[in-house]
Amino acid sequence: MKLSTTTLGCPDWHLDQVIEKCSAFGFQGVDLRGLQGDLDVTVLPEFKEDISNTKRKFEDFGLEVSGVSSSLRICVDSMLNENLEEARRTIEVVRALGCDRIRVFGGGNPNIQSYEKLADQGSLTMEEILRLDGASEIKWMLETHDAWIDPDYCSLLLQRITSSAFGILWDIGHTARMGNASHHETFKTIGCRTYYTHVKDAILDPSHPQAMKDGWRYVAPGKGSLRLKEAIALLKEHDYQGWIMLEHEKRWHGDLEEPEVLFPQFVAWANPLIGKQ
Repeated sequence: MKLSTTTLGCPDWHLDQVIEKCSAFGFQGVDLRGLQGDLDVTVLPEFKEDISNTKRKFEDFGLEVSGVSSSLRICVDSMLNENLEEARRTIEVVRALGCDRIRVFGGGNPNIQSYEKLADQGSLTMEEILRLDGASEIKWMLETHDAWIDPDYCSLLLQRITSSAFGILWDIGHTARMGNASHHETFKTIGCRTYYTHVKDAILDPSHPQAMKDGWRYVAPGKGSLRLKEAIALLKEHDYQGWIMLEHEKRWHGDLEEPEVLFPQFVAWANPLIGKQ
């Protein structure tokens, strides 16, 4: 297992700061989800005409691009053309950076359409995406997010999309905080096609000024009640070799700790858990 973090956690840093500081803090990778004022990195010069120079900068500091987190919502039929266009742009970026992981959302409203119909649409969208040049060489990862937190719902998509190019991004914080399944139950359902993980921790503290609408607030990994060590031990037990990515959502929650504080704390906490001293 290797450690990565997301650019969501350092929204004020320019690219050189991201690369230099993440390397110095001990990460092996960086997941791209926005850069400063832009959320979609595929439209930025650093990831278009200057992308070869960007790749060299990552390599010079011993970092990989662990993934690109897209905004695709594969279960929304009205977004098909938009999804395909973003998929094309993102494929170009990950291939140029030597990366093979793209996060997607499920999306859709299960109060309007059944999960079965949403999964049917997700399958049709992925069928179209996987026809794109280079798409089948990439891992397309559905995040356990929003309506798709429950592993049983995720399995509806896995059953329909049998290609090994499609799998799961297990956001451990989401399934632990908002789901009904234990870590072991979740892994039993989606573990064999889990290609990536997000790690974040939280505590139930509804009176705190930083509490979210559901009463939970984010804290440093290992300081909350989401049993992250148990989940990482489970991954290790089953020989998971992928990324453990710190999802510090500083872009969305500006009152969270600064990345200069939390990033090195996370690396120091996580390294022993993945067997790295």
